[in-house]
Amino acid sequence: MSTTIDPNTQTTGLSPESAVSAAVKRPVWLRLLGHDLIAPLVLLVLALAMFVPGQWTVPPLDRDEPRFTQASKQMLETGNYVDIRLQEEPRYKKPIGIYWLQVVSAKATGYGADAPLWVYRLPSLIAGLSVVLLTYWMARAFAGPPVAFVAGLLVLSALILGVEARLGKTDATLFAMIVLAQGALARLFLASSPVPRWGLALVFWTAIAGGVLVKGPVILMVVGLTVAGLMLLTRSASWFRASAPVFGVPWMLLLILPWFVAIWIATEGGFFQEAVGRDLLGKVSEGQESHGAPPLTHLAAMLAVFWPLPGFLVFAAPAIWRERKSPLVLFATAWFLPSWIVFELVATKLPHYTMPLLPALALVTAAALVDGAGANAGRALRWTGAALVALLPLAIFGAVLAGPFALGLWPSPPGVVLCGFAALLAVWSAARLAHGESLVALPRAVFAMLLMTGGVWGFSGPALETIWVSPRLVAAIAEKTPCAAPEVASSGFSEPSFVFLQGTGTRLIPGNEAAAFLAAQPKTCRIAVIEKLQEESFLTAAAASGLVPELRGRVEGVNINGGRTLDLGLYVAGPAAQ
Repeated sequence: MSTTIDPNTQTTGLSPESAVSAAVKRPVWLRLLGHDLIAPLVLLVLALAMFVPGQWTVPPLDRDEPRFTQASKQMLETGNYVDIRLQEEPRYKKPIGIYWLQVVSAKATGYGADAPLWVYRLPSLIAGLSVVLLTYWMARAFAGPPVAFVAGLLVLSALILGVEARLGKTDATLFAMIVLAQGALARLFLASSPVPRWGLALVFWTAIAGGVLVKGPVILMVVGLTVAGLMLLTRSASWFRASAPVFGVPWMLLLILPWFVAIWIATEGGFFQEAVGRDLLGKVSEGQESHGAPPLTHLAAMLAVFWPLPGFLVFAAPAIWRERKSPLVLFATAWFLPSWIVFELVATKLPHYTMPLLPALALVTAAALVDGAGANAGRALRWTGAALVALLPLAIFGAVLAGPFALGLWPSPPGVVLCGFAALLAVWSAARLAHGESLVALPRAVFAMLLMTGGVWGFSGPALETIWVSPRLVAAIAEKTPCAAPEVASSGFSEPSFVFLQGTGTRLIPGNEAAAFLAAQPKTCRIAVIEKLQEESFLTAAAASGLVPELRGRVEGVNINGGRTLDLGLYVAGPAAQ
């Protein structure tokens, strides 16, 4: 099979000789929507419907998200856009890219340092939408609009992308940079010519620079291993000269070095010691923050976080294997396999780590499905794929129905109804998949995820008030203090979400120091948040200093990190101290 494919004539990217028969079998929805003018618009609308619910209503998710948003907020407050700080502590784990994007978002919307959480989430939302459209663009390098459209559907409905598009941190933006770079790389690979293609080269190296500024070397690993894999599989490296590396590498360095030099000077090398020496190498050698797991954990996790893709991938696997020497499969293999092996070998494992590999699987699956794959698949494969499609929505329905009772809450009726319908749609999709009708099953799975998204992020998630301790605590402080901007200290509760919502000046101190905090200036508007385990030391120190603390109220809940029950007392200096 030729290593060069003309996107205007190649129908699926897998088996050209079956293009006519496959076209006849395509369902009406794919024939109507699988066009370059319609498909991207439909993907954009569906992606908005998938990613927007919850952006305004779900509070900050501890701990990573509010660490990023608080650091960006402090940049706006101080005007220092080089150094990265979380209150007084340096935050030297990731480069500057996401913080700059969040700062731009806050300024562009007119909020500045007072921006609400959804403003800091906008870069991730835009990145999530971009990933879907860039997946379409990437797939069009190999195949026609129907395949690219199906690949986009598989990516936009993936559980993990829906999560990351709602969180104000690095991963969705990094994902967009990787897909942009890989889309350009695909076209350079298919050109099979050493002649520089300057437009694609500019896109390729600029995307890599953007990825480095967002999350350091991750994009270098994924894209670099893809390039190395393609060279190995094709036994040729000449095609890569089309990326003009002699021009591209200096251009990439020109984009990334100014900030790296500035942060080196500002921190006297401290950023690199922390980011590389502790954060990056620590994740490679040992599981950080209790996130260690054995090899093959990612493979198991992908069955859930890539849903509904795994069920369709199993269904299409025999057809993909038969066309393993096609350029499309070679590219997807070089993209997925080497990086997946690295992720499995790294000690620290989190579900979103493998997210940049999702389009590689979506590409080969989409091409196989549109090519008519699976219609004659064995019973075992069909039923395995069907089970993978049905199980996750059923589990989520069970969680939104029964889960709130564990927190002493009633389930959200709209959330239960929407997730119930999603489970029914998923079972219906699975039934069609079991009968070999993959392209009939796919839209039902996509709409099942759409309903689940609305149910979980729009209703069930925000209704879990017990775990949203920080916003309730901030509301209680505002209610129990007479001034608009009280000075606040917290003992035993130090979640970044509380600092982000209450303010940068929030003091996180032990219980005995909280007593001194109230006693030092008893006539000012001050309040101390004391967790139950810190109350004894707080009251003892208060008695020793002559402070008579007055309990204004309590906030109870469950810490979303670790599940520990919290009982927080709100204390002010009592009348005897005044």
